Amino acid sequence: MRKENQKLLVLSLLGLVSVNMAAQQKAKKDTINDINEVVVTALGIKRQDKSLGYSTETIKSEEILKTQNNNWAQALEGKVAGLKIQTAGAGPLGSSVIKLRGDISMNMDQNNALIVVDGVPLNNTTTGTGFSAYGAGSKADLPIDYGNGINSINPDDIESISVLKGSTAAALYGSRGAGGAIMITTKSGKSKKGKLQVTLNSYSSYDTVLRWPDYQYEYGQGTMQKDTKGNYYYSYGASADGVNTGSTSSAFGPKFAGQYYFQYDPTVEGQSATRQLWRPYKDNIKGFWQTGTTFSNNVALETSNENTSFRTSLTYLKNEWMMPNTGFDRFNASLSFDHKINEKLKVGLKFNYNKTKSDNLPATGYSNQSISYFMIFQNPNIDLSWYEPIWKKDKYQIDQIHPFSSFIDNPYMIAYEMLNGVDKNFITGNINLNYKLAKNFEVMLRSGMELTNEERTQKRPWSSANYLQGMYREQHIKLMDLNNDLLFTYKNTFNDFDFSASVGGSIRYSEYTMYDYMADGLLKPGIYTLPNGIGNITKFATPSDKQVNSTYGLVTLAYQNKIFLDLTARNDWSSTLPKDNRSYFYPSAGMSFILSDIFKMTSSQFNYWKLRASWSKVGNDTNPYKLIKYYNNSVFSGSVEAPSLYPNPNLRPEMLTNIEAGMDFSFLKNRISYNFTVYQNNSKDQIVDIPALLETGYSKRTINAGEIRNRGVEMTLNTFPVKNKNFSWSVNANWSMNRNKILSLPEEFHGEPYTMGSVGGVVYYNAVVGGSLGDMYGYGLMYSPDGQVVFGSDGLTAKPTQMKKIGNAYPKWRAGIQNEFRYKNFTVSFSFDGQYKGMAYSQSHHKMTEQGKLGHTLIGRDNPNGLIIGQGVVQNADGSYSPNTKGVAVSAYYADYYRRANVETNSFDTSFVKLRDARISYSFPKSVTEQLKLTDLTLALFGRNLWMWTKFPLFDPEAATLNDNLITPGVEMGQLPTARTIGIQLNVKF
Repeated sequence: MRKENQKLLVLSLLGLVSVNMAAQQKAKKDTINDINEVVVTALGIKRQDKSLGYSTETIKSEEILKTQNNNWAQALEGKVAGLKIQTAGAGPLGSSVIKLRGDISMNMDQNNALIVVDGVPLNNTTTGTGFSAYGAGSKADLPIDYGNGINSINPDDIESISVLKGSTAAALYGSRGAGGAIMITTKSGKSKKGKLQVTLNSYSSYDTVLRWPDYQYEYGQGTMQKDTKGNYYYSYGASADGVNTGSTSSAFGPKFAGQYYFQYDPTVEGQSATRQLWRPYKDNIKGFWQTGTTFSNNVALETSNENTSFRTSLTYLKNEWMMPNTGFDRFNASLSFDHKINEKLKVGLKFNYNKTKSDNLPATGYSNQSISYFMIFQNPNIDLSWYEPIWKKDKYQIDQIHPFSSFIDNPYMIAYEMLNGVDKNFITGNINLNYKLAKNFEVMLRSGMELTNEERTQKRPWSSANYLQGMYREQHIKLMDLNNDLLFTYKNTFNDFDFSASVGGSIRYSEYTMYDYMADGLLKPGIYTLPNGIGNITKFATPSDKQVNSTYGLVTLAYQNKIFLDLTARNDWSSTLPKDNRSYFYPSAGMSFILSDIFKMTSSQFNYWKLRASWSKVGNDTNPYKLIKYYNNSVFSGSVEAPSLYPNPNLRPEMLTNIEAGMDFSFLKNRISYNFTVYQNNSKDQIVDIPALLETGYSKRTINAGEIRNRGVEMTLNTFPVKNKNFSWSVNANWSMNRNKILSLPEEFHGEPYTMGSVGGVVYYNAVVGGSLGDMYGYGLMYSPDGQVVFGSDGLTAKPTQMKKIGNAYPKWRAGIQNEFRYKNFTVSFSFDGQYKGMAYSQSHHKMTEQGKLGHTLIGRDNPNGLIIGQGVVQNADGSYSPNTKGVAVSAYYADYYRRANVETNSFDTSFVKLRDARISYSFPKSVTEQLKLTDLTLALFGRNLWMWTKFPLFDPEAATLNDNLITPGVEMGQLPTARTIGIQLNVKF
């Protein structure tokens, strides 16, 4: 590396790469990137990128902190080829799962990348409320996004993130690394050279709703009811004008044209004494939402010398979300300590503590108790302020104000009375010892832990639609995950060969318990305690313990620093598999060739050419308690429930085979670099649950079967189109494509599809041989041979008897591009990303269309007699087709054509382009900072989700549903609005 670029890359004692942003502005024109960059790989081993036979990408801490977010993982969106952040759009905590290179398993909750912090894997378990997203009209609760392990990690403490995409890259992590790994390295203070540095990072951000559906405010509540004179009318309750029309959720009533009707009067909580102006309230949905705020302050102290490095950090974040009376407080504390005791022994300690507390987080889903449900059912002629008192006169905590339907809960009661609290303590950490046994021989012992202690409460008042006498629930969740690693490493050089070999073993033990108590009905309203319950339901903790013992080894051979060979092997023994099958072995191999050095091709124009290839097998086990009968605790004290799962004592481990190849290029003194990767993953012997015969007494059983193949292409391009003393422009772009195919399914299905999951009883994710994971099935329209929609003799659409494939939840490709401009002390950056195709079903679109709430339902309302003729044909008795001529009421047409079961007409293309983030910053010059006795002072404005183009009709095309604890893509089921964020950030170092 050239001297003039040493300020750009500062290698820490352990080989981590730190980027000094101020020095980066002064980096000279002829050297942009360094091919010897160090990345963190499996088990926390640091490697030169040039030596790896597989694709990796590294994200620095500056990228995470550019546009602050409640969940740091979302800052990765669009910046890494093949990576997708999946969220449910379910509130401020924004639980995320990270997927790399598509789905590899028919178990929809086992396709996530492994999260590793400082070499220790996180369990990242998510506990749901036990309820599905669709629960309208039933005595059931609904999902709540309480966050997961990812958003407990403090972004201010992250040094870098290495993305290990394929199973080869994560082979040493075993089954948990089958979907790739996200290697997080936290800051350690290793590069401060004896000086005590204090860093203050403070920001304030403000959230507003990014995008609204196209609500119509031309027609009000009603069902096309006519008075005795044949005119459309409205009447809240029976009146002189006619029968009651004010109890419907539909907006097929009279047009707003200055007329007067008997309407709801909030002063009397009933029908108005006189006729009132028939008018729309155009802010009666949007007006409920507020500007959300987030304030965060972080202080970090760090120092180091030749033998010791130390860093500690404290962060406090307060969030008030866009929905009133929701948000959270988060406190993070971290400690990093490394000390060289003597020439042979080094000790390191990492500790991270997170406390997340909230009095109320929003519920999500299509259920009476969600604010999404209210927004769907709110009518154009209803003033939002009518609901604000919450309780009827003299009926405080007894009877709510919801005058238009007993099925629609008051929005202010949802916000201020239906409270979902959480108090979560989350600890991660590790201690490691490195001892030098001989000149080239050392041993590392590392013990890591993850501890979670979480208490949740859910309060439901009297008069709520699903709990007429209220409800109170407590959940107590505890998780302990311990990882212990022992690794011996030998390194030496023999003439032109560099040799390294590591061998070791690990023990992972995981223990999870959850206690669940519910007061079903409250004796006294407004008192939320378990003793106040009319009937108490107790679900005692069911243990969920698991242990995996492992041995593994890694051999690395380099010839003249031009040719590299990696060989790994691992054997696991899992407690979740039967004795005869619990031991499974899997290897990997990777090679890289620095062709530019081998053939001496380097010049000022052509700098670097690398060829890489890898192959691996990775085994995978399953969840606990699938081998023999296990009886669950019953809600009745002293009793148990018979198991619903038929056990399989002969389960085999899943096995994933990965092949990957690619090339890396660098041109024009490294000002242009390009990476190209192709891969194929085959997953066999999938462990899946299938329906059992009813006569067995079980509802499902577990078997081995099925094979899935993923093929894909990834490309990245990094360039500096302009770079001189005062001005630079950098561009980073990526593009990825993944194609998934189901090669085989269990013989037990006899060619029938395997339903991996469903949402709302309308959208089914069916696996069919030759199909793909993510294929969505449901009922749709019927078509004539020439492609026209078939209608029945009643003027409504013909109803099919079989479901069909509607589309796929995943896009054909994704892409992202980031630009950064530096002029003297100013830096401007922004990034776009998007996807092409993909499909999502929208429950909200179905219901609001059925009720006439969306703009497209205005078509046909002015037709004679309010009739509309569907465009299509009818089938004649002889089998021929003729044009449809039957007119039906507009309300009936929309209710039928977009009925809930018609997945086809309520599913939409999810192509989009987003201005994902933008930032402008100013670093004050030395003339200012020296006077203030500071080493750095930076002020920045930033934004996130600032603009979006899409044809998706609802809030956000990146739709997914939180169904209990599972984030299911491709379905919008009561999605909450997406936030547009604008903020200001101050960073001070001294």
